[in-house]
Amino acid sequence: MLDLVHMIVAFVAFLEASKYGLLFLGSYFEGSVAIMTGGLLLRLGHVDFWPMYLVLFAGDILSDLMWYCIGYFGARTFLLRYGKYFNITAPILEKVEGKFHQYHLRILVISKLTMGFGLATAILATAGMLRVSLLRYLAINILCGIVWIGFLVGIGYYFGNVLVSIPRNFQIGGTIVMVVVFFVIIRVSTVYLSKYEWN
Repeated sequence: MLDLVHMIVAFVAFLEASKYGLLFLGSYFEGSVAIMTGGLLLRLGHVDFWPMYLVLFAGDILSDLMWYCIGYFGARTFLLRYGKYFNITAPILEKVEGKFHQYHLRILVISKLTMGFGLATAILATAGMLRVSLLRYLAINILCGIVWIGFLVGIGYYFGNVLVSIPRNFQIGGTIVMVVVFFVIIRVSTVYLSKYEWN
C-alpha cells in the first residue's frame, strides 16, 4: 500500500514538473483536447496563462506545419496509402482537392475554426500537396490559431468551474475524467463529421 502511495506521489510530481511539456505534446498530437485541458488547468491554478498559451500555440502551429510538409513531400501517394489511419479516404481526398484551388483561403480559415469538419488533416495536407504558399498558409493558421486556441482555452476554463467546487484531493481524478470526456466528444464529432456528405 505504501509503495502505491509513493508511486502516485511520484506520478503527480512528474505531471507537475512536466505540465508545459505535456501540454505542448498534447497540442501537437491531439490538439483540441489538450487545449481545453490547458484551460481546465488554468482555472485550477496549476499553470500560468502565457506559458500555457505559448506552448499550446507552438504545438498547434508545428502540427499544422507537419501536415503541410506531409502533403508537400509525400503528396497523394502517402495519403492514399496511409490515410485510413487518419480517417482520410480517397473519396474524401478527391472532394477536398476539387474545391481547394478555387477556395483555399476560405477552406483553410473555416477548417482552422471548426476542426476541419472532421477533415482537418486532409485539408492541411492538401494545402501542401497543392503547393499553397507556405507564408500564406502559416499566416492563415497563425491568425486563426490565436482565435481558436483562445476559444478552446475558454471552454476548458469554464468547465474548470465545476472542479473548483470539488475538494482539492479529488481534483486530479476529476481532471482526468473531464479530459476523457473532452476526448470522447472530439473523437465522436470527428468520426461523425468525416462520414457526413458535404455537398
